[in-house]
Amino acid sequence: MARFLFILPLILCASGASAQQQPGHDACARDVTRFCRPVMNNGDGAVLACLKEHRARLTKACDKVLTDHGQ
Repeated sequence: MARFLFILPLILCASGASAQQQPGHDACARDVTRFCRPVMNNGDGAVLACLKEHRARLTKACDKVLTDHGQ
């Protein structure tokens, strides 16, 4: 879980979001631990791919964060 604290902000920054996008992290933290725990230590790309793979099951808030950042 601790690694995820760094993952989503990096993903958001890479997609052009500012470093102040803490709500994006908060919106997806539960989804990552719920669906993507096995890949949390495999890098940011693996977590993002996992979130996309489980897109239909994500919370609306997390789905919106991904959509807003072009994912």
